[in-house]
Amino acid sequence: MARHRNVRGYNYDEDFEDDDLYGQSVEDDYCISPSTAAQFIYSRRDSPSVGEPVEEYDYEDLKEPSSALLNRQLSGVDQGKSIDSQSSRSESEIVPKVAKMTVSGKKQTMGFEVPGVTAEENGHSFHTPQKGLLSEDASNAAASDVPETVSRSALPSHAIQAAEEQSSVPAPVKKPSRLRQQIDVKAELEKRQGGKQLLNLVVIGHVDAGKSTLMGHMLYLLGNVNKRIMHKYEQESKKAGKASFAYAWVLDETGEERERGVTMDVGMTKFETTTKVITLMDAPGHKDFIPNMITGAAQADVAVLVVDASRGGFEAGFETGGQTREHGLLVRSLGVTQLAVAVNKMDQVNWQQERFQEITGKLGHFLKQAGFKESDVAFIPTSGLSGENLITRSQSSELTKWYKGLCLLEQIDSFKPPQRSVDKPFRLCVSDVFKDQGSGFCVTGKIEAGYIQTGDRLLAMPPNETCTAKGITLHDEPVDWAAAGDHVSLTLVGMDIIKINVGCIFCGPREPIKACTRFRARILIFNIEIPVTKGFPVLLHYQTVSEPAVIKRLISILNKSTGEVTKKKPKLLTKGQNALVELQTQRPVALELYKDFKELGRFMLRYGGTTIAAGVVTEIKE
Repeated sequence: MARHRNVRGYNYDEDFEDDDLYGQSVEDDYCISPSTAAQFIYSRRDSPSVGEPVEEYDYEDLKEPSSALLNRQLSGVDQGKSIDSQSSRSESEIVPKVAKMTVSGKKQTMGFEVPGVTAEENGHSFHTPQKGLLSEDASNAAASDVPETVSRSALPSHAIQAAEEQSSVPAPVKKPSRLRQQIDVKAELEKRQGGKQLLNLVVIGHVDAGKSTLMGHMLYLLGNVNKRIMHKYEQESKKAGKASFAYAWVLDETGEERERGVTMDVGMTKFETTTKVITLMDAPGHKDFIPNMITGAAQADVAVLVVDASRGGFEAGFETGGQTREHGLLVRSLGVTQLAVAVNKMDQVNWQQERFQEITGKLGHFLKQAGFKESDVAFIPTSGLSGENLITRSQSSELTKWYKGLCLLEQIDSFKPPQRSVDKPFRLCVSDVFKDQGSGFCVTGKIEAGYIQTGDRLLAMPPNETCTAKGITLHDEPVDWAAAGDHVSLTLVGMDIIKINVGCIFCGPREPIKACTRFRARILIFNIEIPVTKGFPVLLHYQTVSEPAVIKRLISILNKSTGEVTKKKPKLLTKGQNALVELQTQRPVALELYKDFKELGRFMLRYGGTTIAAGVVTEIKE
């Protein structure tokens, strides 16, 4: 029975949406392959002779009285008969006189009637539509002097030209409305969420620094998690022997994460502050899951770095082999410039000022080296388990006597939101793909640039397939449009789910993104044990993609500050060097140049479980 599992409870009504045609496969599991369909099934949509796509037709046309339609059909049949007597092999034999009805609410037309003056594909003589179908100027030019049924060669060239121009006129008409809506998007963005700005925040830090507990407790204090659910988590975690993990369970939702007590995948949720709507991403701290952490950090604007203040806890994360350093470098290389450092578990050291200053001294020096400005880094003493200094300034006398700064929520609220590239062409990086109920499937991801509206045609690269966005969901609510910076879920139709995988990039068909296997990049080498040579195998982490790659050529070593070439064709690269290299990936990846799209031009290189370099794309080789 395995083969028939979809048949029993299947709802066939969903297959025929408004924009589907008969004679074309509407579900993803085609009974014939799309290439065969393209070859043998005649489709109005794909016919080059008709200037406009099917969807453009308006329901207004259906208001024409049915009597007029009947007359037209009858006149067509009568004409067919009259021709029959004149010619031995008549047109009515070749083309059946059946009114062809489409689902999209288009006007009924005869089988041999094609909108606009266009020949049937097989080159037979054809029937022009009545004057009513053409607009005034085209009917004057083409239809008035031309007999009802003529062969293509008999038509004067100017009439064909005029009619063809007419058939191609409606397509550009749509442009002004798109332009008008684009102006609206900027205004709408300001109005949305009650004028609050959007901010994507990633929480990073060494494993067991208390990231999930800190953010889970903060969400609970903000009222995003109700008491009943929190009580349930407390009971369950006690039963599992992990009483202190209750708040972490708010963000660690899968059974395996709860059982092991570590975050494995990026947990996502949203909360609001007084001036901002925050999309929160809780990244894993364990070094086995750094690829997931890179995915989360690549979608973030700002970061909260959580460090463990307990004796030995901070040192374990900060010394070699700890994730505090690596995470700090990673988020900086991925374009995050503003950072809040939550010095967590301060209650374990009785809120000692000396310990706090020791940590800020060591960490501040390192973050400055990593490229953060001192003005953009804030240190906040907190306790995730007791909830001190999270959403209100602490009342604890041990802390207030020496700390007068902001609490964590106020610090997050004071971050400056980055510039959104709404004017650039649309780009969305896929972070998850799943099948939804109903037709089509869903992809989630962050819109890096541009904006999207329901019904837009999209192109997916590298697979180079087009589809239509049927629905857009933002924070679990359906919306009509979304713009750069939003984390959205799109429902797509007209494409096979097998073609799409995590890391694909959706763009507008008019301004596609380039896909390539070879590109040049400027990279900065981190602390590495082995020097990088030609043919060095690496793992390329780019947005949500991780792709095996090889360093094909070492082109030159550059000066860090000026970017001038200091040495051509080096034999090897060692730590701290800045170089121009050529990389080759196994499969094509969709990339943008760093100078055009900062967000889509950055990548990381990893080898043997450690991050060895960060880079920006300078040139794409076809």
